[in-house]
Amino acid sequence: MASRVKPPAKDKRDSILRWTSMVIAFLGMLDSIYLLVYKYSSNDKMCLGNGDCATVNYSPYSELYGIPVSLLGILAYLAIFVVLVLEPHWKLAAEQGRLAVFGMGLVGVLFSAYLTYIEAYVLHAYCPFCVVSAVLITLIFIIAIIRLNKYSL
Repeated sequence: MASRVKPPAKDKRDSILRWTSMVIAFLGMLDSIYLLVYKYSSNDKMCLGNGDCATVNYSPYSELYGIPVSLLGILAYLAIFVVLVLEPHWKLAAEQGRLAVFGMGLVGVLFSAYLTYIEAYVLHAYCPFCVVSAVLITLIFIIAIIRLNKYSL
């Protein structure tokens, strides 16, 4: 009976980081879906009494060329999630997945920083669900940096 070879510790850590990123991306999708439903339902009770969701989500900054920012968030988190799922199954994703997630995370962090600036200095209002999204994409980006630098772990 052949014994199974145990994967190196680095691969196990990378797998844990990949799964963690998948969970965070899934939570980001849920948060963005919630924001999209809120935008189209105009149900201010969905803000749960925290922050000023209405000011943020009905502002001109809540859309980019007519596309809701929350929809862009759903697509971004979905793309990150799909790349992470495909990494162990598709050669291209295995070879380039870490770099792709890093790139998407970088764009997401920069865009979130811009939107947070708009909330703070232009709108003077905060949407707690938008802040959650900014935190989630920042976590994905940090994990992507760690995964890119996997040999130093």
